[in-house]
Amino acid sequence: MVTSSAVRLVDLREDPLDVAEVLAALDDDAAGGLTLFVGRVRDHDHGLGVTGLDYSAHPTALERLREVCERVAEQYDVHGVAAVHRVGTLAIGDAAVVIATTAAHRGEAFDASRALIDTLKAEVPIWKHQRFADGTEEWVGSP
Repeated sequence: MVTSSAVRLVDLREDPLDVAEVLAALDDDAAGGLTLFVGRVRDHDHGLGVTGLDYSAHPTALERLREVCERVAEQYDVHGVAAVHRVGTLAIGDAAVVIATTAAHRGEAFDASRALIDTLKAEVPIWKHQRFADGTEEWVGSP
């Protein structure tokens, strides 16, 4: 697969995510706008307390994530695209996903970042297993 020079960082990892790494991957003096989104593990869902969660990924998830990043880079006038998602066990407050885009102007960066996170959530086969304080659990996004 030929990759766009705008796609600078794409990964799935068990280690904690580093916002500084994502920002450094997109460092570009020509970019006037940089948007960053950090999705974190919250302490509640569906009115229930969440105690923690696990993310699992299909073996094709990294390839699919790269395809999503490439598509966003092609559809928007961006200078850079980055997306990193955690897998494994996460605690409340942990960063689950970090995405960012850069562009000459803020509007294009905002639009590209919204498309990137929304498409990632809709198309990349990553599943969340939530554990609730009342002892129940649920899978989110699983087939």
